[in-house]
Amino acid sequence: MLGPVILAASRSDRMRRLISAAPVTKQVVDRFIPGETVADIVPIIRDLTDRGLELTMDVVGEDITTPEQATAARDAYLELIARLKDLELGEKVEMSVKLSMFGQALEGGHELALANVRPVVEAAAAIGTTVTLDAEDHTTLDSMFAIHEELRKDFPQTGCVIQAYLFRTEADARRLAAAGSRVRLVKGAYKEPAEVAYQQKHEIDKAYVRILKTLMEGEGYPMIGSHDPRLIAIAQELAHQAGRKLDEYEFQMLYGIRGDEHLRLAAEGHRMRVYTAYGTDWYGYFMRRLAEKPANLRFFLRSMVSKG
Repeated sequence: MLGPVILAASRSDRMRRLISAAPVTKQVVDRFIPGETVADIVPIIRDLTDRGLELTMDVVGEDITTPEQATAARDAYLELIARLKDLELGEKVEMSVKLSMFGQALEGGHELALANVRPVVEAAAAIGTTVTLDAEDHTTLDSMFAIHEELRKDFPQTGCVIQAYLFRTEADARRLAAAGSRVRLVKGAYKEPAEVAYQQKHEIDKAYVRILKTLMEGEGYPMIGSHDPRLIAIAQELAHQAGRKLDEYEFQMLYGIRGDEHLRLAAEGHRMRVYTAYGTDWYGYFMRRLAEKPANLRFFLRSMVSKG
């Protein structure tokens, strides 16, 4: 019940100011967002890759209001890629990007976002890695999928994200599975109306399994974005039924959540990728993490109470 309330708060400037000003907030945010700069994040990248994990990096920030901010977002990713090249970690670390950060919601936003993301995809390919286009609210998806299709003409390894709670996603999964693209399946973390999305957890879980079965039986590369032990077990069984080898799909989980499970899956030979965010504009990302899982909210509230 609290999820929709928290997601609504993620769009509230008043709540942003209140939460940002709370003395305890930073220590809790650090659990999910372990740095603000590339220099901050390099030790995290080294530590996780040394443990046999892979990463997908997200420079947080979605509320872009000017073309200049969109250009700055592009440049932040290019800076990250240059650092990964120096570290010779391109094959272990990919990028996740939100097209809203590249100007998608501005005037002429579709063309602007494509123009800004293309250099990032090119630079990633040059160091042996790739980019995944994150899904945002349902109104942005037609543009995201069109940009994904355009990028794949030159960079077929470009990935995208689909969200199980949307009614449209089963059809999207069938199309993408046939295309052989890299597809991350998540439950969904935006406040969506009942006209376009399932509202109950059990409905979302059932849709997730149906969609995952489609991806596993298709020609693409499924990326299972979930922390749910039951769904992880189902994913392993579906992969086995589809005859997939361990390097023909991967698991993805968020930094700061179920770290022991990251290591367990990697130790079993699975590809395990940790979604790791960094940057200063953390509010929207942080609030969605609270909304996704009650335990995250309890962790935050306990911290606030313990600090008085």
